[in-house]
Amino acid sequence: MSRTNDKTLKEAMEQMLRVYRLKGKFDETFAVKSWEEVVGKAVANRTKEIFIRDKKLFVRIESSVVKNELNIMRQQIISNLNEKAGAEVVREIIYL
Repeated sequence: MSRTNDKTLKEAMEQMLRVYRLKGKFDETFAVKSWEEVVGKAVANRTKEIFIRDKKLFVRIESSVVKNELNIMRQQIISNLNEKAGAEVVREIIYL
């Protein structure tokens, strides 16, 4: 016996995130957590700080060589992070 308003757990969670306006923050957090997977463990280990504000990803890297390499791969990193998050959460990367 099925009710007409039955929802899967995934649908219910997505609806709850939208209703409480947490979807954007949830996607941002997921993108930040995906950093190591997107750039690799070696780069992630050299990352001192990472956060998103106003669709800009701020990353503090200790190595100028790594910063340069990441700068070259900027668009690929942005698209991979957005793909992992399932939404456009990053438009620009700023290296600190």
